[in-house]
Amino acid sequence: MKTAVSIPDRIFEAAEQYARRRGIPRSQVYAEALARFMAEQESDEELTEALNRVCAEVDTSLDEFGRAAARRVVLPASEW
Repeated sequence: MKTAVSIPDRIFEAAEQYARRRGIPRSQVYAEALARFMAEQESDEELTEALNRVCAEVDTSLDEFGRAAARRVVLPASEW
């Protein structure tokens, strides 16, 4: 599929040089970069879903010790 996108000049030049050095078409550089980006996004979503499943099954509430630690460490470091 053909498409048109606007990208910063420095990224365009870097992709041009990369394609020339490797002897591959520029479109292949962009296609591979986008494929990697999409795979990374899907991986992040899967990780988030897995962590959410674990948190739903595990008691994540703080006991008195945890609440006291949060007051000493987390709250003073937080901006209000």
